[in-house]
Amino acid sequence: FLPQVDSANAGRVLASDAAVFLKKSGLTDLVLGKIWDLADTDGKGILNKQEFFVALRLVACAQNGLDVSLNSLNLPVPPPRFTDTSSPLLLSGTASSDLPWAVKPEDKAKYDAIFDSLNPVNGLLSGDKVKPVLLNSKLPVDILGRVWELSDIDRDGMLDRDEFAVAMFLVYCALEKEPVPMSLPAALVPPSKRKPLSVPGAMPLIPSSTSTKESHQSLPPVGILAAKTPLTQ
Repeated sequence: FLPQVDSANAGRVLASDAAVFLKKSGLTDLVLGKIWDLADTDGKGILNKQEFFVALRLVACAQNGLDVSLNSLNLPVPPPRFTDTSSPLLLSGTASSDLPWAVKPEDKAKYDAIFDSLNPVNGLLSGDKVKPVLLNSKLPVDILGRVWELSDIDRDGMLDRDEFAVAMFLVYCALEKEPVPMSLPAALVPPSKRKPLSVPGAMPLIPSSTSTKESHQSLPPVGILAAKTPLTQ
């Protein structure tokens, strides 16, 4: 990955170059900011080669639901995944469009019943209607904020039937003490949200729908749980 962000071959990475590259991980700005702070040990806004590798390792930890902390650096995790299909590391594997959806049909029927009971408008539920359901789970507000962020795949501040199923799936996982991932796994992206791959034979290991999330700054904050969670700052 280093040659992609160190084009001058100077052995260091500037914050501006690293930010563009790290956004391809599909992680939120909040998480990426935390990763940068941990990797940029001297606070100069520049990463040397070792610090850049620490940042990549933390990206991999976050993508696999582990805490973004220096304690996670020694844990075994797969390599980090980025949406840049020009990288040879991303040209293998099963196309995300072929993956079976992680939400089972019998669970989807339950989630659909809850969805319909919340009086959706034009097949969509606003954050205000979903918020009580999320809060009813008694999960920590920061976890619920992440559930919302992951399930609102098209970033319109509303959940359709499939996105709501993703939210419910993540809530039930969290209630079973499973970590909520920092980025949405390919198998959890609803088939209706998966885009055909533009590069023949290549596949971004992150579901292609996350590529629309690369510039979080231009998006308005969702507003759900805004009073309590830092995710919408």
